[in-house]
Amino acid sequence: MSIFSVKAAVITGAASGIGLALARHAAAQGMKVVLADIDEPALLAATEQLNLPADRMLAVRTDVRHAAEIKALADAAYDRFNGVHLLFNNAGVALARTTWEHTVADWEWILQVNLWSVVHGISEFLPRMQAQGGPAHIVNTASVAGLVSNPGMAAYNVSKHGVVTLSETLSLELQMTQSPIGVSLLCPAWVPTGIGNSERNRPSDLAQTRPIEGFTAQLNRRIGKAIASGQLTADDMAVETFNAIAEKRFYVIPHNYMFPVIETRMQEILSQQTPTLPK
Repeated sequence: MSIFSVKAAVITGAASGIGLALARHAAAQGMKVVLADIDEPALLAATEQLNLPADRMLAVRTDVRHAAEIKALADAAYDRFNGVHLLFNNAGVALARTTWEHTVADWEWILQVNLWSVVHGISEFLPRMQAQGGPAHIVNTASVAGLVSNPGMAAYNVSKHGVVTLSETLSLELQMTQSPIGVSLLCPAWVPTGIGNSERNRPSDLAQTRPIEGFTAQLNRRIGKAIASGQLTADDMAVETFNAIAEKRFYVIPHNYMFPVIETRMQEILSQQTPTLPK
């Protein structure tokens, strides 16, 4: 029997991409699954694709920007399954602009979804996990963009660097308190998912942005090509993540070709060099 069997997993951003792959993998391991996503039609399609019995499935339309909606998600998960053993703070969006072309709305949208949703997830779920007793695990989805700094993605980079240090800090605190709750940090590179089309779920109250033109258009083409050319799939990310949970491993960096790029950045920091363009 799988070590994950009969336990409950909550996944944000679960209707597509890595989130849906995590949900499929959790379901295959015999878990109860709570799917959360802002895209209600996609969320319905995901539940139909998983085709789990009602006693193993819960779908909650959730705008992860808001603490109240994350609280409602936690309330629903604990009401249905009386415990959560895996929390995947996975929801994420991306935007390609030069730093000086990011609007305030761009920054608010990216930071609210990518960083604040993780803050809200930890705040709402961790105390309940501690109260329920026994082992549990939190997986925060960051990105290699949280370990290096690619041009054209300032808000995205900032949000993912935030998730990295938040996760590292949380892991150290849980170790200090000898908690049975573990933490893993998923840092994918380019994965061919719908994240390049994140604008489809951009809320109307944060719609103000600038046209994609000039150098920003070049950056968008470059990033779009990189996403499309990704060799590892969302399912690969899910397999590697579940392996890391079983191994109680913190860093999950499936794209090992990024190791030299990460190492170069670390060396530049230690030698106090001006950053160079990632290769």
